Amino acid sequence: MFRNMTIGQYYPADSLIHKLDPRVKLACTLLFIISLFLFSSFAGYVVAAIYLGTVVTLSKVPIKYILRGLKGIVILLLFTVFFNLVLTPGTVVVELPGPFQITIEGIRTASFMAIRLMFLIIGSSLMTFTTTPNELTDGMEKGLSPLKKIGVPVHEIAMMMSIALRFIPILIEETDKIMKAQAARGADFESGNFMKRAKAMIPILVPLFVSAFRRANDLALAMEARCYNGGEGRTTMKPLKYNSRDIRAYIITFIYMALLIIVNKIAKRYLPF
Repeated sequence: MFRNMTIGQYYPADSLIHKLDPRVKLACTLLFIISLFLFSSFAGYVVAAIYLGTVVTLSKVPIKYILRGLKGIVILLLFTVFFNLVLTPGTVVVELPGPFQITIEGIRTASFMAIRLMFLIIGSSLMTFTTTPNELTDGMEKGLSPLKKIGVPVHEIAMMMSIALRFIPILIEETDKIMKAQAARGADFESGNFMKRAKAMIPILVPLFVSAFRRANDLALAMEARCYNGGEGRTTMKPLKYNSRDIRAYIITFIYMALLIIVNKIAKRYLPF
């Protein structure tokens, strides 16, 4: 289960997406996430799928590795699909016991929500696959630097998010080790009902939290020993500079957004779905 969680992990490759400025990847990822909520037609999802598929191909990240990250959200995906399927009012297709019913509108909404959630996870994960934590921190800090004028601690926010992303694969690996150690001592995490499985997770959560706090304390001591005192006056080893491929990436993303809005308006007028 935990091996399937790939968010926060970096996949090294020599691709065009890897070479983009981290500010470009952050901005384009944000625009892509926003675009997923700008349409509610099948044609819009086709345009989004073409854009996302092109980026995945250019990134040279194996599609199996990307899809493996979706296994971690299967439960959330099933809950989302189920509740949208049986609680959306409209033209009834199947009557279910109680207040539940399957409608045409429910099928449409559940399908679109499932696709939207998968696209959101893939798009977000692709940014971390192609960007190292250091680049992500530098890009976030540089992109949010205008907020310093109104007192926003930009460097601290970027540093905290970078550390959080770094800790995700570490904690996943730590959890896997603890589960194997507990299983070797006779622990059973698979059998029983939901409550029994939840109780079986307690021997995992306690040492995991202890390990997380210990790692956080070690990191704080290491930063203090190196005289770390914030971002004031600090420079970067590789200053961020835009080049022609970054400008082209922005232009392509804006063209995608404009095309999506146009296709959505046309679909609303002429297409029944």
